[in-house]
Order: sequence, then structure tokens, then C-alpha cells
Amino acid sequence: MSIYKKWNDISLILRILGGLVIGVILGLTVPGQTWIAIFGDLFVGALKAIAPVLVLILVASSLANARGGNGRKFRTVIFLYLLSTLSAAVLAVIINFFVKVKVPLEGAAAAEGYEAPSGMTEVIGNLLHNIVANPLDAVMNANYLGILFWAVVLGLALKAAAPATKIWLSDLADAVNKVVRWIISFAPFGILGLVFNAVSTSGLEIFQTYGKLVGVLVCTMLIAAFLLNPAIVTVVLRRNPYPLVLHCIKNSGVTAFFTRSSAANIPVNMELCKDLGLDEDMYSVSIPLGATINMNGAAITITTFALTAAFTTDVQVTLPLAILLCVIGAFSACGASGVAGGSLLLVPMGCSLFGIPTDIAMQMVGIGFIISVIQDSMETALNSSGDAIFTATAEFKDWKKQGRDLPL
Repeated sequence: MSIYKKWNDISLILRILGGLVIGVILGLTVPGQTWIAIFGDLFVGALKAIAPVLVLILVASSLANARGGNGRKFRTVIFLYLLSTLSAAVLAVIINFFVKVKVPLEGAAAAEGYEAPSGMTEVIGNLLHNIVANPLDAVMNANYLGILFWAVVLGLALKAAAPATKIWLSDLADAVNKVVRWIISFAPFGILGLVFNAVSTSGLEIFQTYGKLVGVLVCTMLIAAFLLNPAIVTVVLRRNPYPLVLHCIKNSGVTAFFTRSSAANIPVNMELCKDLGLDEDMYSVSIPLGATINMNGAAITITTFALTAAFTTDVQVTLPLAILLCVIGAFSACGASGVAGGSLLLVPMGCSLFGIPTDIAMQMVGIGFIISVIQDSMETALNSSGDAIFTATAEFKDWKKQGRDLPL
């Protein structure tokens, strides 16, 4: 236990940086030692396993024991989620018009076995079916829309429960939180395994064929992370946004970049919100909700790939179509988590605006899977750090009205 305590006394960021460096070194020097990648699989697997249980119990406990008065903050955070996602789609359109990318369409094989939704109606239908899914099935399959719905229903029903029941539920939530902290304390080993796997298997080949597309995606997401999101925070809080933004990127975005899973990063964001002193009744609901509807990175991916397909096939993109693409990219991105394959499988929906055939659209999806080691990592980091940023922004706005000092 003394060794474990000394280990936790070291800054988590320093430990993660150490794991990152060691992972890169091992990936370059001993790429054949594939057993090292197991550490990454175990870490991501543990986070994915605990996240559905955490969300179900924490949301139900928070609502059952809620004091009330969070309605205004919830409206603010939902508005910020939707605004940032739409703004990211607009940003992607602007950048793609300045830097028009064309790619060789030869990645269809990478998309085999995946089926894209036929339209917005199917996406909305999937979302509605996910909401009312069997609660046990929702937990087993990490269906966070279903988990949130049943957790809210259960939490509201338990508001009338005996005090002893509420205390038991609160103790159970504390126990699950402790398990999460145990898992997160071993993040450096997980990062080591994930980085080793990426370095030893992917190499630099993707930059040769699809380098320009990767560059546009990365630049757009970096602008969204370091300029667009801070601008939104500035308008809401009327203060320097970068202490909050950089803190969330450092403590949430870095982990999300390597896990490449918003679901796996829910426990990390919960811990971050707790460290910031935010209201648990608020963030226990807003963080898993953000993992579903705050999809800046997904909106950028859908918009960029659709425009790249249009430019590659010499389709004329008019201003009204570009505006419509922004709206569809933003709202379909909110449904990405409910569709197998994530945001890439919603690319054909954007392509359909320009009359691009499905076979070409699916080739773009295939290219997405080829470069996903970078695209998906950046997308998840942007999405997940934004969940924490806008949850904290909504809370801090309320604190300012009360005259309270902000921690960052």
C-alpha cells in the first residue's frame, strides 16, 4: 500500500507522459513484442466496463438525492453542446473551401462489413429505439441513451424512497467512484500499451497517400479546440477561457486521444469535474449526455469527408448546400454514438446532399477507417474535453451570478 500511495502522489499527467514516452520507445525498438499492447486493451476494457455502471448508479443516485435548482444550468449546458457542434461543422466548411482536398478513392475494402444508415429518419429511429431499450441490455451494450433514460426514470422514482434507501444508493455511487479512481490510477500503463500498439502497427504510411486529408482534419480540430471552444466560453463567462480549456484538454483530452472512446472517458471526465468542485447532481447527468450529443469532432469529420468526396468527384458545392451540410453534419453527429462504426458511417448521409453515389461515399468511409488512428483519436479528444469544458462553463456561469470565486 505504501508503494501504491507513493505512485499516486506523483502527478497523473507526469505518469501519463512517462507511459507515453516509454510506449513510443518500445514501439520503435521492439515492435514485435505484441504482449505490451495488452496493457492498453486492459485499461480501455476496464474503463468501458465500469462506465455504464457508473452512469446508471450515479445519475439515479444524484436525482434521488437532488436538492433541485439545476434546471437553468442544464439548459445552458445543452445549448452549449449544440452550439459548439454546429459551430464546428461551420468551421469545417470554411476551412475545406479554403483548402480543397482530393483523394484517390481506393479505400473501399476498409469499409467492408459496415452498413451506413440510409438517412436522417433512420438515425432518429435508431436514437429513439436506443432510448427505450431494455435497461439491462443497455448497460451490457453501453447504450448510453438507454442508460440515461432509465437512470433518470429510476432516480425520479426513488425520490420518494425511504432515507435509508437513498443513503444506500449514495454509498453505492461512492463505491463505484472509488473503483473508477483505482482504474484511472493505472492509466500510465494503459497509455503505454496503446501508444506502443499505434506506433508499432500504423507507422507513417497513412501520411503518404492521405496526408493532406489528415492535415485538414487535424488542423480543423485543433482550431476548434484552441480557438472555437475558448471563444464560446469567453462569450458566456466574459473572462480568459484558457485556464479552464487547457486544464480540461490536459486532464481529459489527452486520455481520450489514446483511448479513442468517449464512453471510456466518461469516468475520467467525472473525476475531472469532481476535482473542479462542480455539483455532482449536475455533472453526473451532463457528462454522459455530452458523450452523446456534444460531437464537435464528429461534425468536423462528417462535413470534411462529404466535401472531400464532392471535390474529388468535381461536384459543384453551392452556398445553400454547404449551409445545409452544416446543419445535417451537426445533428447527425449527435446520433453518431448510436450507430455502429461511429461518425464515419454517417459520411454517406452528407455525401447524399451532393448526389454522390453510395459506392463512392463508402470508399470515403473506408479511407476514414484507414486514417482512423489519427482521425478518431483527435475526434474523441475534442469531443470528450468539450464535455468537461461546457459542463464547467455552465456551472461557473451560475457561480458568477452568486458572486462565488471560480477555481480557474
